[in-house]
Amino acid sequence: MTVDVHSGPHPRRSPLEHLAGELAATGSAATVHLQELAFLQQLEVRVEPGGAAATRLAAVAATRTLLWLGPGWHLLVDEPGESLEPLLRSELRDEHCSVVDVSAARTVLQLTGPRARDVLAHGCSLDLHPGVFIVGGCAQTNLAKAQVVLHRPGPDRYHVFVRASFADYLARWLLDAMVEYVTAAGVPA
Repeated sequence: MTVDVHSGPHPRRSPLEHLAGELAATGSAATVHLQELAFLQQLEVRVEPGGAAATRLAAVAATRTLLWLGPGWHLLVDEPGESLEPLLRSELRDEHCSVVDVSAARTVLQLTGPRARDVLAHGCSLDLHPGVFIVGGCAQTNLAKAQVVLHRPGPDRYHVFVRASFADYLARWLLDAMVEYVTAAGVPA
């Protein structure tokens, strides 16, 4: 899908625009479903852990998603729209910090349904058991040889942040990994 997220002569294109039909036709809520969440705002933020900037970052993130990537290293995620970067820079003021908009570097694949965890387990070495990788959990890992950030925002919902250059490969890998669950449930693949 082509979405004009910025006015001008060059609208942004989703890395998986060419797979929109295949993604829309995958599985169901009863099995597993895959879709792209294109154009989410993604800002990598580095702040001193426990410092004043970290406290202000948490306040800005109250209505957004803040993923912990490492000590003092976060990924702030929000819906497409007006850039959060100026707001974040204003809130963090003169603190020693780093704010980098990485929105164009990655796209997000959302895997939902009761078999979502099983599909991910085919290519991920993390322990995805709900008692270990809890709702709200986030990890940097490899999925089918692609480096990703994996986030579990809900009981049967996973967000896979993948670099745009690996998006086609990973989406096709996930579609293939889903076949046995979709077909076993009587839903044509």
